[in-house]
Amino acid sequence: MRKIWDFHGGIHPPENKDQSLGEPIAPAGIPRMLTLPVSQHIGAPAIPVVEPGDQVLKGQQIAKARGPVSVPVHAPTSGTVVAVEPRPVAHPSGLTALCVVIEPDGEDRWIEHAGLADYTAEDKAALLERIRDAGIAGMGGAGFPAAVKLAGRPGAEIDTLIINGTECEPYITADDILMRERADQIVAGTLILKHLIAPGHTLIGIEDNKPEAIAAVRRACQGHDIEVVQFPTKYPSGGEKQLIEILTGRQVPSGGLPADIGVVCQNLGTTVAIHRAIAHGEPLISRVTTVTGEAVDQPRNYDTLLGTPMAWLLERAGYRAADNNRLVMGGPMMGFTVTSADVPVVKTTNCVLAPTEAELPTPPPAQACIRCGMCAEACPASLLPQQLFWFAQGQEHEKLEQHNLFDCIECGACAYVCPSSIPLVQYYRAAKAEIVQLRQDHERANHSRDRFEARQARLEREAAEKEAKRAARKKAAEERAKKAAESGDAQEDPIQAAIERAKAKKAAQASAPAGDSRDKLEADVAATRKRLEKAEAKLAEAREADDANIAAYENAVQKTRDKLQNAEAALAAAPAPDAPAASSSGDAAQDAIARALAARYAAAELSPEEKARADLEKLEARLAKTRTKLEESRSAGEQDKVIEALESTVVRLEDKIATVRQSVGMPAEAEAKNQGQTTDPAALAIERAKARRAGTGKSSESPKEVLERNREALNKKLTTTRERLAEAREAGDDTVVAFEMAEAKLADKLARVERELAELEEA
Repeated sequence: MRKIWDFHGGIHPPENKDQSLGEPIAPAGIPRMLTLPVSQHIGAPAIPVVEPGDQVLKGQQIAKARGPVSVPVHAPTSGTVVAVEPRPVAHPSGLTALCVVIEPDGEDRWIEHAGLADYTAEDKAALLERIRDAGIAGMGGAGFPAAVKLAGRPGAEIDTLIINGTECEPYITADDILMRERADQIVAGTLILKHLIAPGHTLIGIEDNKPEAIAAVRRACQGHDIEVVQFPTKYPSGGEKQLIEILTGRQVPSGGLPADIGVVCQNLGTTVAIHRAIAHGEPLISRVTTVTGEAVDQPRNYDTLLGTPMAWLLERAGYRAADNNRLVMGGPMMGFTVTSADVPVVKTTNCVLAPTEAELPTPPPAQACIRCGMCAEACPASLLPQQLFWFAQGQEHEKLEQHNLFDCIECGACAYVCPSSIPLVQYYRAAKAEIVQLRQDHERANHSRDRFEARQARLEREAAEKEAKRAARKKAAEERAKKAAESGDAQEDPIQAAIERAKAKKAAQASAPAGDSRDKLEADVAATRKRLEKAEAKLAEAREADDANIAAYENAVQKTRDKLQNAEAALAAAPAPDAPAASSSGDAAQDAIARALAARYAAAELSPEEKARADLEKLEARLAKTRTKLEESRSAGEQDKVIEALESTVVRLEDKIATVRQSVGMPAEAEAKNQGQTTDPAALAIERAKARRAGTGKSSESPKEVLERNREALNKKLTTTRERLAEAREAGDDTVVAFEMAEAKLADKLARVERELAELEEA
C-alpha cells in the first residue's frame, strides 16, 4: 500500500453529488446556435480564420493558435459562420469577448480525420504537435495548454505522472461519471502520456467517496503499470499542489511548478481528450458537463458541444427559473455567478449549478474581521488570508506578493469558514488582476525606455563617427599643406581656397543681371510650393492616424506658407530684365537657350492686366485639378481629414481667383456670363463629373452603387488593419494601440455606410 500524506487545512462541505449520478451520460444534442470564444485557455487568445458566411465542417479549425502558449478552436458541428464579434462569455466580470458564432445545419458532417495506428512509432515532438493542433487545454482548472505542460522545461526530469480523479468540489460529478463509463479511454490516454513523459511511477488519485469509479478504473488498469491510489475525502484535495503532496509527500515551492519537483499532473477529461486526438484524430469539441441543483427536475451529466448556451442544457434538465436564485458556472466553492443563461459552455466548464435560495442562500453582508484565525487554519496553501485581506484593501501590492498572494488557489475555504462572511476570494482575485496589470504596464514602460535609450546611443554614435571623419579630413588637409610647404611647392591652403571660391560666387551673384536674380526667385517659389505640398500631405496623414505630433505638423505647414508668401512677394517686386537679342550663334543648344530666355523676358514684359489673366488661367487649372482629386477621394471613401484638406485647398483657390478677377475688373458672374457658363458650384461640379465620365467611357453610378463600392473598400481596409493588429499583438509591438484605434474608426465608418445603404434600400 502506498503511503498517504495530508496537507495543511482543508474543510468538509456537504457533497451533494448523488443528485446527478442517477442517470448515465446523455448527449446534449445540437443547439440552435453555438458561440465559441477564441480564448478558452490560459495564454494568448486564438486568431479567427473564418468570416461571416463561411461554411464549416465538424472538427474544422476556426481560430488558429497565437504564439507558443495558445491553442486553436474548432467547429463542434457543421454549419454556417454568422458572426465574428464580441459576445457575453462565462466570466465573473460579465464582460464580452471575441467569439465565432456558428449556426448548425443539423447534418453534423465531419472533416476528414484519422488517428495514429501506432503512436509509439512517433517521436515526442510529433505527438505534442497533434495535441496542440487538437486544441486541448486543461479541462479541470484554469485551462493551461496541455502540450506546453507535457513538453516540460529543458533539463527537467519527470519521475511521477499523476492523473487527477479527485473531483473534490461539491455537486460536480463529471469526472466521477467519466471514470464509471469511460475508464478504458482514461487508461488509453494515460498510456499515451506515459509514452510522452516516460515517468518512473504513474498514479491515478481518487477520493474514497467514489467507490464505483475506483472499481471501474482498477479493472481498466489491469495488465498496465498504473497504480490507482484511494485516499480520504477532504476539500480541496483536487488542487494540483495538494494532490501532489497527498500522493508523494512533496511540496511544490512557492512560485514554482510541479515539474520543478519531478511531477506532471493531468485531469481525467484532458487525458480522454488526448486519447481521442491521438487514436482518432478528433480535436477537442465537446466535454462532459454536470447540470444540477434543486431548480432543475432532472439533474444529470451531459456530453456537451463546446459553445452550447447554458440555457440549452438547463432546458433539457427541466429548469425552473422561478425557483432559481442565481446561476453558477462551476461548483459552489470555486465557481462564479453568471449574468445570463445565454453564456456558452467552454473547455473548462465542468458544471452548471442552478440552486434554490434555500439550497444556496445569498451571502449575508460582510461584517468586520474579528481576527479569529479560522481562515488561516483552513487555508490549504498555508497562507495568512487575514493579512492578505488587509493588504488587498489597502492596495499594498508589494506586501501582497511578499505574503505569496499568487500561491492562493482561490478554493474558497477561507471564505467558507469566515464567521464575518467576508468574500475573501473576491479581494484576492481583484488584487491579482491589479498586480498583473501593473506588471504589464511596467514591462511596456521598460520596453519604451530601452528603445529610446538605444536610439539616443545610435544618434550619439553616428554624431561621433561624423566628427571623427571631419577631424580626419581636416588633419589630412593640414598634413598635405605642411608637406607642400616643406617641399617648397607654393600651394594655396585648401580651406582658404574654398573660402575664396565662396566669396567669389557670392560677388558674382550680386553683380549678376536682373534676369538671373529673377530666375533664382522663381526657382525659390517653385521649391517652396513643393515643400508646402509635402508638408500638407504629412499633416493629413498625421490627422488620419491621430498622431500625437499634429501640432508640430500644423506649425510646419504654417511656416512654409509664410515662406511661400514672402518668396512670391519678392518675385513680384523683382524688376523685369531687359530681353536679350535673339541671335543665331550656330550652336543649336545655345540658340535654344537664347529662345527660351527671350520668351521668358517677353512674358515678363506683359502688362499687369495680361499677367493677371495668365495667372488666372494657371489658378483655374489648379482649381480644376484639385476639384477632380476631391471628387475621386469622396468616391473612394478616403479619410474625412484628407477630404477636409482638399476642400480647404479648393476654397483657398476660389478666393484667389475671385481676387484676381476683381483686380482686372472682371467679376466672377460677368466672366461666367461672357463665356455662357453657370456660376452655381453644384452645377459646375455636375458638369465636370459628366465631362470626366464621358472622357473615360464610364457610365454614371447610382447612389446605391457608390455606397456599395465604398463598403467594399472599407471592408478591405478593415481586414488589412485587423491582420496588422493581430501581427502587432503577437509580436508585442507598441503599435497595438494605434492599430486598435484605426480598427475602431474603420468599423464606425463601415457601420455608417451600411446604415446609409439600408436607409436607401428602405426608401
